[in-house]
Amino acid sequence: MMSTLAAFKPEPDSDTPLYLQLANMLSDGIAGGEWRANQALPSERVLSDMVAVSRVTARKAIDMLCERGMLTRKRGSGTYITPKLEQPLSRLTSFSEELRQRGFTAGSRWLQRDIGAAAPLELLSLGLSPHMPVARLRRLRTADDVVMAIETTTIPLQYMPDPQQVNDSLYGYLEARGAIPMRALQHIRAVNASAEQARLAQIKEGEAMLHITRVSYLDNGAAVELTHSYCRSDYYEFVAESRR
Repeated sequence: MMSTLAAFKPEPDSDTPLYLQLANMLSDGIAGGEWRANQALPSERVLSDMVAVSRVTARKAIDMLCERGMLTRKRGSGTYITPKLEQPLSRLTSFSEELRQRGFTAGSRWLQRDIGAAAPLELLSLGLSPHMPVARLRRLRTADDVVMAIETTTIPLQYMPDPQQVNDSLYGYLEARGAIPMRALQHIRAVNASAEQARLAQIKEGEAMLHITRVSYLDNGAAVELTHSYCRSDYYEFVAESRR
């Protein structure tokens, strides 16, 4: 990282403030994969020496990237590159697939894996008859052991007779059973974290989260999955491409 930082010296003659130049160059480097998620950034003193700016300038640049969610300060430890998952809206992939493509290690911390009667909203979303049993999964989704999202999934029992058999990849399980989703409808909205969500996601109560409701369908049109995901907005982004 040290040799990389030496190339990030701001231009003193530019009209753009030095701290903003430095913040933008570091931001471009992070987005371009110059550093790994959770990798420590050098201290303000080292950073200022490497790029020939004052410590005040280095601190302002770091503060700006912390506000953007690209860096995370850990008290008594240092400043680290924030894990970030960009989820494209144009293709249907699993959480695990997206993480692996970006070099993260995907994981799950299970909170619930059981079978029960479908609730009214589940019946409606999945097109089920009253009193039909469903499998329910609730877990924390992690990237390099950092909690990214709280996820609750409901699957008709015919596609998941034993939810205890599901490991980290739900879609991997469904594919093995010949029930891989081929399309999905997603609704995304901003919410504030409840006390329980804040505790599970390791954030402050009331912080912004993204609530994603997804209903996935098989090739024959049958609904196979209803998932509610509460994602940390500092770690999770959705990317949409629009064309005329």
